[in-house]
Amino acid sequence: MGDNIVERLTELEEAVRRAAEAIGRLREENAQLRREARRLGDERRQVLSQVDTILKDIAKLDLDRPQE
Repeated sequence: MGDNIVERLTELEEAVRRAAEAIGRLREENAQLRREARRLGDERRQVLSQVDTILKDIAKLDLDRPQE
């Protein structure tokens, strides 16, 4: 019975080690995904600003004016 307890304890320690490693990997991946989401949000804002500028420039052209 004592050997069974030692064996089970060893299995549990290994499981805890694997879980801790998995948590570490997931934290790293989470940080990377957050950085990527932040970068994509910044990129989106820049594109929206460029589109807004283009639309304002198009509006200034007064394309509805009849050609002479």
